[in-house]
Amino acid sequence: MTHVVVVDLGYGDAGKGTTVEWVCARQPVTAVIRFNGGAQAAHNVVTPDGRHHTFAQFGSGTLAGVPTHLSRFVVVDPLALAAEAEHLARLGVPDPFGLLTVDGDALLATPWHRAANQVRELRRGAGRHGSCGLGVGETMRYALTWTDAPRAADVRDPARLRRRLTAVRDRLVDELRSADTPPVDAASVGAALLRDCPPVDDVMAAFQAFGAAVPVVDGEAVRRRLLRAGPCVFEGAQGVLLDEWYGWHPYTTWSTTTFDNAATLLAEADQSALRLGVVRTYTTRHGAGPLVTEDPTLSVPEPHNGTGCWQGPFRVGHFDAVAHRYAVQVCGGVDALAVTHADVPERTPALRICTGYEVAGTPLRQLVPGRRGDLTHQARLTDLLRQAGPAELHRPDDWPSAIGELLGLPVLVTSYGPRAGDKHPGALARRLDAEVAAAGRPG
Repeated sequence: MTHVVVVDLGYGDAGKGTTVEWVCARQPVTAVIRFNGGAQAAHNVVTPDGRHHTFAQFGSGTLAGVPTHLSRFVVVDPLALAAEAEHLARLGVPDPFGLLTVDGDALLATPWHRAANQVRELRRGAGRHGSCGLGVGETMRYALTWTDAPRAADVRDPARLRRRLTAVRDRLVDELRSADTPPVDAASVGAALLRDCPPVDDVMAAFQAFGAAVPVVDGEAVRRRLLRAGPCVFEGAQGVLLDEWYGWHPYTTWSTTTFDNAATLLAEADQSALRLGVVRTYTTRHGAGPLVTEDPTLSVPEPHNGTGCWQGPFRVGHFDAVAHRYAVQVCGGVDALAVTHADVPERTPALRICTGYEVAGTPLRQLVPGRRGDLTHQARLTDLLRQAGPAELHRPDDWPSAIGELLGLPVLVTSYGPRAGDKHPGALARRLDAEVAAAGRPG
């Protein structure tokens, strides 16, 4: 039995969804367990018969019939979840909610969290952080401020759910109405929130419908059962370089994007897992913030990502070995790599690997992380990266092998396209297959 944790070692969008789907296709998987993020995730999966779905809260094994468990570290958006379930049903999943369980301690994102998130981002003007505008960070911020933040278990108690939803609405409207809000007119903020968001009664009805359709469970007990029943895949969201503590502050997510949350959930069940880091053969970033190797002249088609009205443009650069080595370091180690988009270098002759930066004429090959929670240090790293440029660029003959050597990790799988059949297992994957097969033989 081998559990697998899948984490993006970049800025997100490296191919976590297609990697999770490949793992689920190789052997029976008990469940996909989500361990951070929320409705802002966008994990694209294309099945062998051409069906495409962008997974947000459901696990990326859903089209193969693998159940999903949303842990307490996930921000659950019942309205977005319903829309995602509807699309999955259109793709042929008979009962999407029947494949889902939700930890009762998971926070609930509301329309007021989403509206407040968008207002705060608009206030930043030219200094926008690149938020997805879906309220995930606002939900986390609210829960750190108030002890009565709505949680999934509240859908079982209508009186408590109403109190908590009403409190979210009133507090956020009052907070945004009273704050200095350039370039948004402060006097109109509260009115706009009330006008554009549904009434509490409508949100109540939708959230109670969610509670009727989806089992809200004792998360620890369910995870113990799932992890002991067979292999599970832990699916992360966003990327390590966006981590709330180790990313380039303030262009980060309100989420721990390393292996830490998954490690906590595994430890609670006395289990361990293979730690799999995902990287593209080139480095991308969706939205604002440093991207040292960015090269607008690179012509790389991107069918599933584009400019978003909140997140901003999808940016492309050469493979950034410096930043990815930093990601491996702050993760406390990675067992293996999934290298995706391996078909791109052949048709992109200008693409290179960057192994070093230059800052004011001085070479820089290593980034030093600060202590967890030291956002001042992370802000200094952001300033440093704004001044840096790629200084050491080369083009290898074998991209996956070169990336593995630069990061000091074996390559478990190389992906040449979006479908599971486009994945080529490496020597480590073949050895693990042999071990699993041997363990299953009688005697």
